Amino acid sequence: MDETTWDRMPTPAVALVPTHGAWHGMRQRRFWAWLAIALAPFALLVAWAAWKLPLDRALAPLPEPTLVLLDADGQPFARRGAYKEAPVSVRDLPLHTVQAVLAIEDRRFLRHRGVDPLAIARAAWHDIRVGAPEQGGSTITQQLAKTAFLDSERTLRRKLQEAAIAMWLEARLDKDEILSRYLSSIYFGDGVYGLRAAARHYFDKAPAQLDLAESALLAGLVKAPSRLAPTHDPDASWQRAQVVLQAMVDAGFLDEAQARAVRPARLAPGRAALPVGTYFADWVAPQAREAFDADYGEVPVRTTLDSRMQATAEKLIAQALDGAGAGGPTQAAFVAMRPDGEVVALVGGRDYEASAFDRATQARRQPGSAFKLFVYLAALRAGYTPDSPVEDAPVTLGGWSPVNHDGRYAGTITLRRAFADSSNVAAVRLVHDVGPREVARAARDLGLRGPFGDDATLALGAYETSLIELTAAYAAVAAGVSPIRPRGLPGHDEAADYRALPETDDLRSMLATVTEDGTGRAARLRLPTYGKTGTSSDNRDAWFVGWSGDLVAGVWVGNDDGTPMDGVGGGGIPARIWRDFMLVSVPGQGPPVIYDNEIRYERPRGFWRSLFGRGDGRGNGKGKGKKKDKRWR
Repeated sequence: MDETTWDRMPTPAVALVPTHGAWHGMRQRRFWAWLAIALAPFALLVAWAAWKLPLDRALAPLPEPTLVLLDADGQPFARRGAYKEAPVSVRDLPLHTVQAVLAIEDRRFLRHRGVDPLAIARAAWHDIRVGAPEQGGSTITQQLAKTAFLDSERTLRRKLQEAAIAMWLEARLDKDEILSRYLSSIYFGDGVYGLRAAARHYFDKAPAQLDLAESALLAGLVKAPSRLAPTHDPDASWQRAQVVLQAMVDAGFLDEAQARAVRPARLAPGRAALPVGTYFADWVAPQAREAFDADYGEVPVRTTLDSRMQATAEKLIAQALDGAGAGGPTQAAFVAMRPDGEVVALVGGRDYEASAFDRATQARRQPGSAFKLFVYLAALRAGYTPDSPVEDAPVTLGGWSPVNHDGRYAGTITLRRAFADSSNVAAVRLVHDVGPREVARAARDLGLRGPFGDDATLALGAYETSLIELTAAYAAVAAGVSPIRPRGLPGHDEAADYRALPETDDLRSMLATVTEDGTGRAARLRLPTYGKTGTSSDNRDAWFVGWSGDLVAGVWVGNDDGTPMDGVGGGGIPARIWRDFMLVSVPGQGPPVIYDNEIRYERPRGFWRSLFGRGDGRGNGKGKGKKKDKRWR
């Protein structure tokens, strides 16, 4: 051991030299035989520790690095993971920092060899007298063994392992090395591990610059870091620091006057305050962890998030839900991505603080008619064209008689018209003709996971999917290749195995018809607009998914408990949210105008449309002498 480190330590007022036990001097052969048998399992534990455990584990960075998530412009928006800096050495620390830790955690650290029977006996006697487990007899070496090598299980077996590892550490390392490893790895609250990280986090200092008050505060956190962290309860943390100062007096490291002269430490956080969780951060963090190796400090990770688009989406969701009224949706989700799968905005619900459940990526709901994209893709693969005829008339299959949502039937129409009007019976006929398995294959080819049933209810979107999956499927049509995998980190998707989508032009043509004069007219923009509405049974879910320019977006509204909404369909609230987002996110929409004190963009309207007032430019379907189009689903 380097004696110079401990030569700085004053002689404590309390004797630190252990007494010799009564066992010394016993020479009976029977006693030693029984002692050897009793200690054999413990010796095996020590041997196991020496063979199994990496000596420097406490000095290693955390398995998962601290991630500071940056948006596409390089601005931080969230922080994920625990925080640990490079190791410290006690040789470089102020003497009062070392003394504060020893006084409160292990006053006999320099005298014992990993396990301190006197400390164990003293703690047990104290707990017996007070009738509660208030004190522990673990040494600093045992605490290092526990935090670096063991789990939090509280069993006799684990305590024996802890003692064995502590004795092994004492045999392999000197006291400086043990204490340095302990201070480099112990938890200090707020997700912070190690003294260097704690000094930076709470005081924006290097460990060598800590004063006595700061050292006492940090030493006091070790007992209950989450409860005593000064960022959570500054009064409790300072009260605990005063306990540390008194312990230093008792150990002879300070006198009473010095302890009384210490003023409370002042916090000076050294890291920017960032939220831990957002919907996008929760979704992208696993991708980021896979892309970066363990390291000290904070690892900046640039993501694909566009903060301006994200703010726009959050505002529009809040406005739509606030204005929905009784019987309307109480929750919504939104995803926007580029055709290559780079996600630029993601909203998983009305309020992350109230509910972190992500309805964009975790919830699986029935997509309704938005699933018809895959029905028509299967039909195109089977030889149909957008102009092929299909019967929009009542049909019964196996005792099941689906109906159109508005109760109307147009007879023989083209596939294009059936798709634009979201005819249920026409879609059911197509599934019966091409086969449910081909429809399911089309859905999987575009990225949906399933499962899918082998029946004609596929036509009506009766099998669940997530919003992000469905949006990525539409992105595949926009890109002309499949599958598109949503991702939150920039760069090429090296794992992608893209396949050309020969049916792209026909699908785009039919999707454009939906927004030109079909169920998705409320989403129409000045630029070419492609999309599809979806409404599940009893109006439990309402969707709009589509793209314009190089931006693909999907919207879902509904209720978490699946209760029906009052007349809300995909062509209403979802289509308007989608349109308003695109108006301010896709260039080339024309000059803005004011509607109800909000900036909007005028939709192109023909002469007769303007003359008869059909629509108000906001997709509300208002007009003199005109009823709301019941097909807007």
